[in-house]
Amino acid sequence: MPARVRMMLMLFIFVCLQAYAGWHLKLFIGEWLNLGGAAFEAVFWPLYVIVAFGYLFSRLLRKRLPGPVVLTWKRAGAYWVAVFEYAVVLLPFADLAAWLLRALSISNADAILYVGSAVIVLMLAIMLRGSWNAWSPIVREYAVAIDKPAGGLKELRIAVASDLHLGTTVGRRHLDRLVRRANALEPDLMLLPGDVLDDDVEPFVRFNFGDQLAQIKAKFGTYAVLGNHEYYGGGIDIYVKAMHGLGIPVLLDETVTIGDGVYLIGRKDKTDRDRASVAELTAVLNDDKPRILMDHQPSAIREIAGAGVDLSLHGHTHRGQMAPNHWITRRIFELDWGYKQFGSLHAFVSSGFGTWGPPIRIGSRSEILFITVRFGCQ
Repeated sequence: MPARVRMMLMLFIFVCLQAYAGWHLKLFIGEWLNLGGAAFEAVFWPLYVIVAFGYLFSRLLRKRLPGPVVLTWKRAGAYWVAVFEYAVVLLPFADLAAWLLRALSISNADAILYVGSAVIVLMLAIMLRGSWNAWSPIVREYAVAIDKPAGGLKELRIAVASDLHLGTTVGRRHLDRLVRRANALEPDLMLLPGDVLDDDVEPFVRFNFGDQLAQIKAKFGTYAVLGNHEYYGGGIDIYVKAMHGLGIPVLLDETVTIGDGVYLIGRKDKTDRDRASVAELTAVLNDDKPRILMDHQPSAIREIAGAGVDLSLHGHTHRGQMAPNHWITRRIFELDWGYKQFGSLHAFVSSGFGTWGPPIRIGSRSEILFITVRFGCQ
């Protein structure tokens, strides 16, 4: 099936599912408030479209509308993304429950109110739990050994935070959580494997997020790479220049040496068709020194292992962010979350520190990885 036809089909299904969720909401509000008729429909459906497609519309119209309007619209639309996903999951069961109640001689109106109320309670519980998961970061600790000498280094303690998605949803408060938790770990090295930005560089500059990031203290400094969202929003030159000015290099197919004994390779994101291959990046490196690589999307782990990299760090997947989306990321990526060894490569994929769209996580957590790497071990 051609890509354009597949996209149109997906869009059609998405619109149909939105109509399905909207129809149920209309039924519940109508019974609850005793509303109905053409006048109610004429008000309900335009308002529903404004909210249901708010995240998309607010992005498209952000330069034509006042900032507070765009921000409010975007946040409402973002939360609706989560509500819509779980509505699609819950409503078929709600329809079955309503049918059973009607079969037990309960009136249609009462069945709608009973089942609709139960769905709303479940939805609120999901949103509350998901919000807690998103705003309450956890530190996941690992220890690995690399059988290579690293100069005078016996071990390297690395803190990793991918997918910050700093912007109008994830802001200073959550970033402060990262700074405090990272500094409490006292890492030797702080790494940011992509999607520091949530599309647009403007909030990063306006809210001085870089100044907050620079408060993270690590013996060998903080380094970042680009993710797909930095490419989507544009302004990469502004972002990279700002980060360098703060002493946080953004590695663009570049390698630096940490402590005179460990190579740190930063690869451009897969979105950039001109990025170098891993083999090209490692060809000039000494095979006897440990190699650590950041590559935002975990789509080339086998290639990375084949190029003799010892440890790789990735993000991008969010572990689906909201279950059951993790079933999809598992099928797309050989490793979509956690740790796995591929030959001599120790590969890590983080679920990320921030969120895309709704600040909701179900089946995933906001996380920081803290990896202790020991060198010269048998």
